[in-house]
Amino acid sequence: MVVETNFPEMSLKIRISRFVGMKKGLKIILAALVLLVSASAVFGQKADLPYIDGESLTYEVTYKWAAINTDVGEAVTNLSYSDGMFHSVITGKTYKFYDIIFKVREHFESKFYEDPIKPHYFYRNTQEGKYRIKNTFHFEKDTNLIRATIQKYDRTPVDSLLTGTGNTMDIPSLFYKVRTFDFENIPVGEKQPISFAIDDDVYDFYYIYQGKEVKKIKGLGTFNTLKFTVRLVAGSVFTGKEDMTVWVTDDVNKVPLMFESPIIVGKVQGRLVSYRNLKAPLASKIEK
Repeated sequence: MVVETNFPEMSLKIRISRFVGMKKGLKIILAALVLLVSASAVFGQKADLPYIDGESLTYEVTYKWAAINTDVGEAVTNLSYSDGMFHSVITGKTYKFYDIIFKVREHFESKFYEDPIKPHYFYRNTQEGKYRIKNTFHFEKDTNLIRATIQKYDRTPVDSLLTGTGNTMDIPSLFYKVRTFDFENIPVGEKQPISFAIDDDVYDFYYIYQGKEVKKIKGLGTFNTLKFTVRLVAGSVFTGKEDMTVWVTDDVNKVPLMFESPIIVGKVQGRLVSYRNLKAPLASKIEK
């Protein structure tokens, strides 16, 4: 998202691939989805998955600064299942009005195994203003190697070999893996590592589980939630001193409801606005 001023950093898109040098755009909401994921390295995955074939979630991104409070874009997640593998598609875009200022289109796809949840294939196609990049990853199932192909603009694609860990994921599969964790056994206040691959590198940072909180979500109601904070690396948008905060439903669905993060100028907020085909009713909802 971009609010046209003299601050190009106000675009509401984080380049997830560049937490150390973030540029303009909508990707912040995609980052928020990813930042829920980290417990995989420490806590076990539940056998009973909290999502089903056909689940769809839609998030709206809002930029806030002084008197400015405007919705600038959306991200949508869709999940399908066939032949023992999930197929996730996450898309993000600025609204048409903001396309005139700084057009953002994000497309992420992932195919990942069901048990245990591990990525098999990842594809990314990104447009950020004039910037273009495509990623294709093939994860070797029995090793930590990732065979990556990166294409920037219309240049010749470049092949590379990345080395992750046993818990390195791609962006969409991370979003779904976090929802399988046994949250009752996550220590409050303890740092946990995050690792995911994008572009030509593997990125590490950390999150802290802050406990349970009652949270009101505009347009949806009030929920019992699980609250996390995530420490982001300093760059052109984030200072590296603040935490992104994320709230997840405290029920069997473990749906990310909302995130909020301060940036260099103002703050960014993303919230769930609609959902379809959840595994179970949102039992965490306590008020309309």
